[in-house]
Amino acid sequence: MKTISAAELKEKAKQLRKTAVTMIYEAQSGHPGGSLSIADIVADLYFREMNVDPKNPRWEDRDRFVLSKGHVCPIQYSALGILGFFPEEDLHTLRKEGSKLQGHPSMNKCPGIDISTGSLGQGLSCAVGMALAGKRDGKDYMVYAVVGDGEADEGQIWEAVMAAYRYHLDNLVIIIDNNGLQIDGTTDEIMPQLDFTKKFDAFGYDTYEIDGHNMEEIMATFDKIHAAKDGKPKFINAHTVKGKGVSYMENQLAWHGMAPNDEQYALAMKELEEGI
Repeated sequence: MKTISAAELKEKAKQLRKTAVTMIYEAQSGHPGGSLSIADIVADLYFREMNVDPKNPRWEDRDRFVLSKGHVCPIQYSALGILGFFPEEDLHTLRKEGSKLQGHPSMNKCPGIDISTGSLGQGLSCAVGMALAGKRDGKDYMVYAVVGDGEADEGQIWEAVMAAYRYHLDNLVIIIDNNGLQIDGTTDEIMPQLDFTKKFDAFGYDTYEIDGHNMEEIMATFDKIHAAKDGKPKFINAHTVKGKGVSYMENQLAWHGMAPNDEQYALAMKELEEGI
């Protein structure tokens, strides 16, 4: 864990949001809503929590990050580029032919991607496998998996959840980006998830419920998780706002997968810089 203040992490989250929106604007393709909703947690993970080495992306003892909701990869690419996993100028090549920054993250193309994701429901199973391998090999790395609330409609998610408890994977942290919207509507309309925290508690997890945009609360929660080596996998129910930080994107279903035009982009940059 690195020493960095909450104020500094908030600035990192702002930088991540601006970079992600710029990437999507330049590509005229991508998913801004979910990228913005998970930005604060991604900032804390990459700039404080996780033990990673940009010069050695496949380091065996690194912490692992699995973006199971792989379509929001612009926010992960932003963190990787800023940290130096690849030249920052590559951030301007999102979704271009031959780019390492494809529309869904590819471990074979992009340094720092631990597993290719995008087929919803599958990433968490990979994260469970990574955590199980860490236990088998006597490693002390952590595995962090970000799952979409809409993605949790997939049955495979819950199979993975059960397996993590069965194998006592206290080195696994599952984070639900609970922003209430998925591609076809609200999560309550499409497939009500009811109370995620109660569900994971019933599955035997250590559970934490947080405001996913309160940096101090995010930091305190991960501190508690680091201190809880009790044989139980960990779960964070992160209540977030889709499109967080850009007024016309916030809680708007259309911005699940749409790029801003020139005027919208300028307004987004202004609001993200100043704080709406």
